[in-house]
Amino acid sequence: MRIGIIGGGFMGEAFLRGILRAQVAAPGDIAVAEVVPARRAVLSEHGVRVTDDAESATIGADVVLLAVKPQDLAHVTGRLQGTIPRDAVLVSIAAGVRLDDVRRYAQHRAAVRVMPNLPAAIGEGAIVFYAAPEVTEEQRRAVDAVLGAVAPAVIEVHDDEAIDLATAVHGSGPAYVYLFIESMIDAAVRLGMKRPDAQRLVLATVSGSARYAIESGEHPAALRNAVTSPGGTTAAALAEREAAGFRTAIDSAIEAAFERAGELGE
Repeated sequence: MRIGIIGGGFMGEAFLRGILRAQVAAPGDIAVAEVVPARRAVLSEHGVRVTDDAESATIGADVVLLAVKPQDLAHVTGRLQGTIPRDAVLVSIAAGVRLDDVRRYAQHRAAVRVMPNLPAAIGEGAIVFYAAPEVTEEQRRAVDAVLGAVAPAVIEVHDDEAIDLATAVHGSGPAYVYLFIESMIDAAVRLGMKRPDAQRLVLATVSGSARYAIESGEHPAALRNAVTSPGGTTAAALAEREAAGFRTAIDSAIEAAFERAGELGE
């Protein structure tokens, strides 16, 4: 597989690392276009071809990954009109840019809109994608390989609104988790625990809890009940959280993010 990556910033390099780690493509079959000289120097350390010319990076590509900022997408893809190989699939990870707009900007029908999240940087991401009808089965397999290289959870949806909803859940989701982690650490410190100790305990607790939920396959409510003894410390803590409207706050936050995602795509 030959892959052209347009944009070698944080997420572009995250995909590059994942593709190389999973051996989806060899370094010699990957080209990365990046306009910042310092970033090009970093990217070249991966052994791939690095250029400042986006059109050059698409030559002979089976997959063209657009990893540029949403506000730059129209300009960058406009320059690529007529240069993307006819049989290539165009993959955009630009947040908020609807699939039809990606196709219109690039004048390329076989396109996929993708929403990754921050943990993709370490190969532990979650991804939701929406593919145009023109994407062939062969192209879909190529896209699956690229997305699977950075995310163990890859989910297909069938319209832009579903992408917006997913953005509110998994795209913004790491920020919700980090705020929760921060709050637990601060509470422990306020009550007398040393901050480094609090941070280690909280991070291990959150990471371990998520891993156990994945491996056990149990419903979250069942796992919560397993930790909650009648009249115990956990029951007291959960009662306080319910009284403070914890569930309602999470629900409202995701709804607000969903509405905002829709506004950004208009």
